[in-house]
Amino acid sequence: MKKILMFVMSALALGGAPATSWSQAYPNRSIKMIVPFPPAGAADVTARIVAKALSEDLGQPIIIDNRGGADGAIAGLAAINSTPDGYTLLFATTTGMNAAPTMRKIPPYDPLTALTPISMVGKFGFFLMINAEVPAKNMTEFLAYVRANPGKVNYASGNGTSIITTAQFALETKLDMVHIPYKGDAPATTDLIAGRVQMLIGTPGGALQHVEEGRVRVLMTLLPSRSPLAPTAPTAQEVGINNMSISPWGGLYGPVGISTEVVNRVALAMKNVAARKDVRDQLGTIAFELQSSTPAEMDQFNKDQLATWRKTADAINLERN
Repeated sequence: MKKILMFVMSALALGGAPATSWSQAYPNRSIKMIVPFPPAGAADVTARIVAKALSEDLGQPIIIDNRGGADGAIAGLAAINSTPDGYTLLFATTTGMNAAPTMRKIPPYDPLTALTPISMVGKFGFFLMINAEVPAKNMTEFLAYVRANPGKVNYASGNGTSIITTAQFALETKLDMVHIPYKGDAPATTDLIAGRVQMLIGTPGGALQHVEEGRVRVLMTLLPSRSPLAPTAPTAQEVGINNMSISPWGGLYGPVGISTEVVNRVALAMKNVAARKDVRDQLGTIAFELQSSTPAEMDQFNKDQLATWRKTADAINLERN
């Protein structure tokens, strides 16, 4: 009997007992999160706040790796070519997942097959802002002013999302405006404040302090609900513009081949983070609406957004570079 008991105990020690699975052991070291923009911008700030909260849930530090440039493609390719072990994640955004594939003659990759979706992180707050010298205090007055002055109103764009979003807005409202492209929201906002352009759809950046000073007006938000940063600005639906389907977003992705167990573990962590009021409030100060999703929901959302981008690009006869 003693020999039998020893045999059973030995068998359990060698493999008969339930072993800790790889997914349960994950993560056991630091994780890298690739961000497709330089430090200090809206995407970088958002990623750092989310990464800190995720690291608390996962029990390991998350290190931000800024890989700006090429409309997010540099970051995307770095994630695509990384080892699929769960220790390299991509904070994907509209720029790299929708803009780069839509606005280039030869896309750098297929965002629907080259990466593994994990979870939605949330929506960036885009606002329609005008210079205060424009004689319009609300959207109705602004639309009337632009229609009365076809081809005389200049609008700025600071990135691919701004370009397509404004193009969709102009299509839906049948406006004739002149496009002035910039290399970012910061210089576009500077010229909006100075009056060199009359309208900008983009992140609020430093513009909100100029709203308080009376130099800029916020006429609309593209968020699904009003932002506490600009509580008097109605949503697109509130002003009767119901087809603004382009939504600036951020999400978590990994390379192809990452295990289902790891994907689900990170998605669960993101769900836990999205439920934290302190994180929501912190991101609310930069007009980012925190969310989470299942991997399948993230995948479907990106498919829908990419289809909308391509449809809008074709409608405006976008010249691809």
